Formats: sequence, structure tokens, C-alpha cells
Amino acid sequence: MAIMQQISWHTKTVPEVLDALHSRERGLTKEEATKRFQEYGFNKLPEGKVDSLLLIFLRQFKSPLIYILFVAAGIVFAMGEVIDASIIFAVLLFNAIVGTIQEGKAQNTLLALKKFAETSATVLRDGKEIIVPDIEVMPGDIIILQEGEKVPADARIIFSNTLKVDEASLTGESEPVIKIDTVALSDNLPAGEAGLPVADQKNMVFKGTHILSGNGIAVVAATGLATEIGKIAQKISSIDTEIPLKTNIRYLSRVIIITVAVVSASLIVLGVLSDKSLKEMFITAVALSVSIIPEGLPVVMTLVLATGVFRMSKRNVIVKRLQAVEALGQTKVIAVDKTGTLTRNEMVIQRVYVDGKTFDITGNGYEPKGEAIFNGKNIDPLNHPELLFSGKIAAFCANARLYFLPARRSPAYRSGGPGAGGEETSIWKISGDPTEAAMLVLSEKIGFIHEALEQETPKIFEMPFDYQKKYHATIRAVDGKNFLTIVGAPEKVLELCKNIWRKNGTETLGGEKKKELELAFHNLAQSGFRVVAYAINPDTGRSVDGNLPAGKAGAIPPLTFVGFFGMSDALRPEVKEAMQRVRAADMRVIMITGDHRLTAQAIAKEADIWREGDSVLTGEEIDKMSDDELSEKIARATVFARVAPDHKLRIIQAYRKRGEIVAMTGDGVNDAPSLVAADLGVAMGKIGTEVAKEASDIVLLDDNFASIISAAEEGRGIYKTIKKAILYFFSTSTGEVLVIAGALVLGYPLPLLAAQIIWLNFITDGFLDVALAMEPKEKGLMQGKFERPQKWIVDGLMAQRMFLMALPMAIGTLYLFKGYFETDIIKAWTISLTTLAVFQWFNAWNCKSESKSIFQMNPFSNKFLIGATAIVICLQFAALYTPFLQKILRTTPLSISEWFIIILIAGSIILVEEIRKFFYRRKVVISI
Repeated sequence: MAIMQQISWHTKTVPEVLDALHSRERGLTKEEATKRFQEYGFNKLPEGKVDSLLLIFLRQFKSPLIYILFVAAGIVFAMGEVIDASIIFAVLLFNAIVGTIQEGKAQNTLLALKKFAETSATVLRDGKEIIVPDIEVMPGDIIILQEGEKVPADARIIFSNTLKVDEASLTGESEPVIKIDTVALSDNLPAGEAGLPVADQKNMVFKGTHILSGNGIAVVAATGLATEIGKIAQKISSIDTEIPLKTNIRYLSRVIIITVAVVSASLIVLGVLSDKSLKEMFITAVALSVSIIPEGLPVVMTLVLATGVFRMSKRNVIVKRLQAVEALGQTKVIAVDKTGTLTRNEMVIQRVYVDGKTFDITGNGYEPKGEAIFNGKNIDPLNHPELLFSGKIAAFCANARLYFLPARRSPAYRSGGPGAGGEETSIWKISGDPTEAAMLVLSEKIGFIHEALEQETPKIFEMPFDYQKKYHATIRAVDGKNFLTIVGAPEKVLELCKNIWRKNGTETLGGEKKKELELAFHNLAQSGFRVVAYAINPDTGRSVDGNLPAGKAGAIPPLTFVGFFGMSDALRPEVKEAMQRVRAADMRVIMITGDHRLTAQAIAKEADIWREGDSVLTGEEIDKMSDDELSEKIARATVFARVAPDHKLRIIQAYRKRGEIVAMTGDGVNDAPSLVAADLGVAMGKIGTEVAKEASDIVLLDDNFASIISAAEEGRGIYKTIKKAILYFFSTSTGEVLVIAGALVLGYPLPLLAAQIIWLNFITDGFLDVALAMEPKEKGLMQGKFERPQKWIVDGLMAQRMFLMALPMAIGTLYLFKGYFETDIIKAWTISLTTLAVFQWFNAWNCKSESKSIFQMNPFSNKFLIGATAIVICLQFAALYTPFLQKILRTTPLSISEWFIIILIAGSIILVEEIRKFFYRRKVVISI
């Protein structure tokens, strides 16, 4: 019985829907529900697979660089160098363990969040209401929809009692949707037309959306993957985007493979031509190949990334993949969803127009605290009767509840995962219609106590807002009279008004006054406010007959117009400051929303995203563009309005086509495909849907937009640190290669033995590169342009520094080696080994900054580097003065004078780098 087929349920009448679903108003029987469960399974989306620790562990080895190291270790082992091979394997194992621990913690935290969000549904089975887990809701089930609940499945409404649903997570539109039970019509499509957008299907409710007010009954039409949210989830699986650092490392690995092959073959040929034995040259080439391969780089990268992840966890940021936090540092474009990301998803009244005056109202979300401002100055509402009167009318019309949610820990705290250290939060929440909640908050900000007004002015009658009337009417007993208040759509309220309220009395609402009101309405709308009008009749003398259609005589008596409330989804307080940091860092934020053009542009302007000269693109305009046209137009666009999920995906792909590294933030189901398509997906932890969290690389537990910018700074620091480590690795490796190659060209004996090369690579380099991984963040990372990495992480400046560091290593080592090899080859090898070791000690400190002089840096800023330097000095002494290591490394003790010459020669690497830094700083100053 395949009933979940592609039927346009919104075009069918209730009997047609029930018939097609083989259901009835009494609901399914228990037996029918069981049969449908066997056919359709659980009503859930395919979850991101929960990986076992073994799988996470094995995934750490999925890198071309790791493959190279395994091959090198295998060759070394085959040659009988068991200890050297064991060291390589131990390094790889350590890297995998650290990565497994971090990714395992992130996965456990997300599982805790998911369990915290599990919900249930009320269904009719055999004519009786029962509560079942929402995953057990089946097609044909009759579901009871109640205020405050989450919709368990896509369903066709069969009864609606002023039902309002928040569909922002699905459609991106912040405006609540009033639901009806009749066949859905569109302004552009006739009844029965199947192409009606989801946002316009007002007789349907959709899985994952939230019921704000009212109640209703619906018949389930689709579950699981057949729902609208399920269709979006399916799209995610076909999108694959690689984190930039992975791309950088993949290309770097290819270069290393080619370099190893070319260098090894060249050295073997040079050695044979120089009358060296083939076996000796092969062993040396393998040892040098191991030196070129940065086997410590995976460990360093893991430590750098894990340290960054740990720091971000203290700021309530879950990083699901270690490399993701670095990717945010490379980001050039941050695409943000308006609702819930830039805004709080809390509708509040910020402007009141009454008696020709405009008052601004400040405050933070639903918290009933704020200031009234008139003509740019704070005022006391008690001195402004028109504002007091507006506040009272707002209270009369507010059929909502405001309550305080005490502080509590997040699920991450209970799970012990990342973000567990976050502080407790206390928030104000609402129950009921958001518009009426906004009026309730306004009245309390002005000074009214809602409970006291309820007692003083009891409600006599109420006509809830509905889709046809477009207004909400309330009658209260005020001073023995029936006081009628109306709030609703401005055009409808104005149509019902004959007079206009003034502080000193009422006036007839004539043509000029109507024009004045229309201009005030237009100005509010132009500023991005959602506008509602309010009017009164202070003494109806009778009750309003709620059964009479609006507009008929007797339904609503002549009204007196009072004013407009301008409300908007409040901007998050941290956004403006975060935007200043974004602009200072030469990053760009674009806003993507389902809201109307004017609303979107006004919010973007307030957030400092849109500025004069920027363009705004709508989904309709995007539909008319080719991919190439879109790629060209987005260069100047900072706002994208009235967009659907497919538009978001095209926008992200267009930016990536331009070569931009894009981070996408979002919380709704409609954001999921673009979260996956972006180079980095960032989901909101509190208000984010499970689909969005699964699709993302990073989850913000506190939904704080500013945390994204902090993460970007962390990412930039990580990228800088990784480049320092890579510079150190390859400058020392290049130096060793030049020493061997130079000796062969000059006809010298080999200046280093295989065991000595591995000692330098694993011991000297090993400690110092790990210490560099703990280098603290540089200052000013979010100031000015950040070098944009191409596919090659080794850029021109790094290559230049690498060569200038390697050259003195080679020249200095060969110069000292020449003075000894003819008389004492053991001493010559010891001199070469120690000279290169000391060069590397100094070089690690050179790598701390690409521009700042070593003499200007705080020597105690990285205590790990101090400790590592001390350790490698001690180990080098052990290599020269302990019989056990002397035998393995073929070394002999050096005199104080020999140490002095070595240190003097090795110090030249600091002089060369200081000269380069001096000219680099001059070049930067001149370019500025």
C-alpha cells in the first residue's frame, strides 16, 4: 500500500486526503498502525552514522602523507633498522590516538544534544488520544496539534483553531504562518495547481516546525525521508566539499612524493658516479628520504589543531573535525542566515508611532526591560500620555505569556564534552503568538504589570486573529464600559477607522490624515519593521458578535485609529561588534534569508552588512541567472532575500567557483545543503535542527555569532603555526639534502650516516617541531588582510625563507666537515652532525615570526620551546659523550674550542634571517 507517493496534498479536500491515505477521522487502528510501521519503518531521518572509536581511529590514517610514512617505515624496517622503523610507527600511533580522543569527545557531545531534543506526539488510535514517540507516527495517523509542540510529520490540516506555526527552520521566513483547513490557493496559481511553494501551503504543517499558538487536527501525509525536511536531508548526501587544509596537505604530499623520488634517484646516481657503493648510497638515500618526509608533521598538526579545539571548547564551540577550525581562519566569505543567527528569533517592538510622534524602544530580546527614546533622548513614559496609552492597548491585546527560564547547564556539560565548561545561562521565553508576546513585552517595558491589568480590566470577549479577518479584537471592562481594542494588518485596521486619536481628543480621519498615516506606515516598512496597526472604540455599548464576517454592519463598530507598532526580530547584541572585527580582518559577511527584500536589507544595514553601493539579490532574480551571471553578480551583493534552499546552494557554489573559501552558518533544515556545500559549515547548537548539526563541521553551543569570529581568529593562528612547523621541517630537510648533494658534487665522503640523519630528524627536529606547535597566537591576526592560501601551502615567501635558511646550513656544515674528513672521519661525522643540530636549534627560534626580529620577541612566550631546546641540547651531549650512543651514531667527544666554532658558524643562520626580516619589514612599510 504505497500511500506516500508524490501527491500535492494541499490541493485536495479533507475527504479526498483521508480517502487517499486510507484513513478516517477516528484515526488508525492499532493493527493498521503496526502494518504501516512494517511498510514505512520509523518516522525519522537518516542519522549521521555514529562511528565507533575503532573507525575514528582508522580514519586518522586516511592521508597521503601518512601513506608515504608507512612506506618509508616499511623500507627502513626491511633494511634491518628496527628501532628507526619503530619510531616512525610510534609517531603515527600517537597522532592517531590524539585525533581519536578529540573527535570522539565531539561526537559524544552531539549525541547528548540529540537525546536532549527527543519529542513525542499525540495521535488518535482507535478513536482515543495516545502519546507516542514522534518516530512512531505513521502515514494516515490523525495527530493533535497543540501550542508549544513540534510538528512530528508532514500533515494536511483537517481542523484549525487559530493555528499559528513557526516555519523559519524550514523556509527561512521569520513571519509565523496562520494555518487553514481549506484547499490552499495562491495569488499566482489556481486551485489544484501542484507548484505551490512550501511557504504558501497554508493547509499543511511540516515535520520539525513549531506550533506557536492555537490548536488543530491533521492527518499525516508523509513521514521520514518523504517529508520536506527528509527531501532536504537526502540532498546533503550527494554534496561533498573538502576542508581547505586537506586540499593543501594533499597537494603537499604529492610534491613530497615527487621530491623524494627525484632527490633519491639523483643522489644514488651522483654517488655511483663518485665511486660510492650502490648499497651505501641506497641506505643513505632512504635515510635522507625519511628526513625529507615530515613524519612529525601529522603529530604537530594534530597537536596544533587539538589545542585550538580545546581553546574553542571553552567558548562553547564544538569542532567535529580537527581540521575544521583551521579552515575558518582561511575563510574570506561568511554566509549567514538571518533568522536565529544574526537575529535572536524573538520578535520585539522597537518603534511606536502615535499622535504624529515616533518613539524608539530599546531592550534585549524578550527581557521586559528597556528605555523609551524620543528625539534622541531617553524619556519617562509617565510624561508622555500617548506612549502610556499605547502601552495599555498593547497589554489589552496581548494574549501571550512571558516567563523566565532559570539558569541551567547545557547537555554538553552533562556529557563532559567540548563546551562543558560553558557558563550557565538564564533567558526569557514566551508562550503564545510572537506578535502578542512583543506587545506584552512592550507594555511591561513602559511600566504596566500584565497581571494587575487583567484584574482591573477583565476580558469580556476576544476574537482571535485569523487569516481572513487579519485582525485581533478584544473587549475589556474599563470604567464600566466595554472598551474595544483592535490590532492587525494596517490596511485592514485603517479600513475600519472613522476617526484618529489625539492626546487632546479625537479627529475625523480625512484624506490628508490618511496620507500622513500611509507615509508613516511606509517609513516604518522601509526601515525593515513588520508593522501592525492598533485602534479602539472606548465604548461599544455591546459585545462584538464574533460569528459575523468582518466588514458587515454590526460586526465591528466604527473605530478610532491610534497608531502603529514597528516590530522586528531583534538583532543579536554581539553582531555589530563582531562585524567591526570582520571588516578589520578583511573578511566579508553576506546575509541569506527567506524574508522580503526591504526587511532583509534593513536588518543587514542595521548589522553593518549592507552599505551604500552594495546590491541585494532575490531568489526570483537568481532563478533568471545562469551560473556564470550569478558568479559575476555576487561580487557586489551582500544581501540575498526571498531565497529557497536551492538558491542558497547555488549562492555558495557560485562563491566557491570564484575561488573564495566560504563558511556558511545556519540553524534550519533549509540551511543543511549549503552547510555541506560550503568549505565550512557552522550550525547553531541551541536553536539548530538536528539536520543542520549533522551537516555542519562546527556547532556553536551558545548560538553566539561572535564565537564564529573568535573561531576565525583561532583558525588564523593555527594556520600560522602550521606554516611555522612546515617551514622548520622543510628548511632543515633541505639543508640536510644540500649537505649530502654538495659533498657528492665536491667529491667529499658522505658527511652524514643514515643513523645520524634519522637522529637529526626524529630527536632534534622531533622535540623542536612539537614545541613550535605550542606557539601562542600572534597579535593582530584579525587586523588587515590575511594571506589567502592557494592549493600550495608553501607560498613564495616560505620558499624564500626555506632556501635562505638551508643555504647557511649546507655551507657551514660542509666548511667544517672539510677540515676534518681527511684526518679523522669519525670526528668529521661528529662535527657535521653537531653543526646541523645547532643550526636547527637556532632555526626553531627563527621560525617564530616571519617579520619580527628574534631580539624583539619575548623569549619566554613559548615555555615549551625553551624546554625542548634544553632537552635537545642535553640529548646532543649524550650522543657525543655516552658510549652507547657513540657506538650507534659513530660519534666522538668534541672540545670546547670545537663547540665554540660550531656555535659561531651555526649562528650565521640567525644573521641571514635577521637581514631578510629587516628588508621584509621595510617592504611592508613602503607598501602601506
